[in-house]
Amino acid sequence: VQLQASGGGLVQVGGSLRLSCTASGDIPTIGTMAWYRRTSTTQRGLVVSITPGGMTNYEDSIKGRFTIHRDNAKNVVVLQMHSVRPEDTGVYYCYTGVWERSGTLSNHWGQGTLVTVSS
Repeated sequence: VQLQASGGGLVQVGGSLRLSCTASGDIPTIGTMAWYRRTSTTQRGLVVSITPGGMTNYEDSIKGRFTIHRDNAKNVVVLQMHSVRPEDTGVYYCYTGVWERSGTLSNHWGQGTLVTVSS
């Protein structure tokens, strides 16, 4: 399974940015997809996750500013970022769980995409 993320870059405070991630390869059943981030002051932590049924879990600091969507037919997850702040600067990692034919869950990560918020 490969995860290809795109959309990172430089954005001004208060601006918007859209991250997209596509999962490809042998995916019997795709599970929860998510975005994590690592900042200069924190280790990699959950930003938001979304289940195949659309249930979401947002980290408190991004509630009301970021929105996650997924397309189950295309194995795509999108993070729409609005009203960005300097503390949103970091490397954003796409994640997906995959239910294998054996019934086990495998975890997969994208390579990370850098988001820089300038003031």
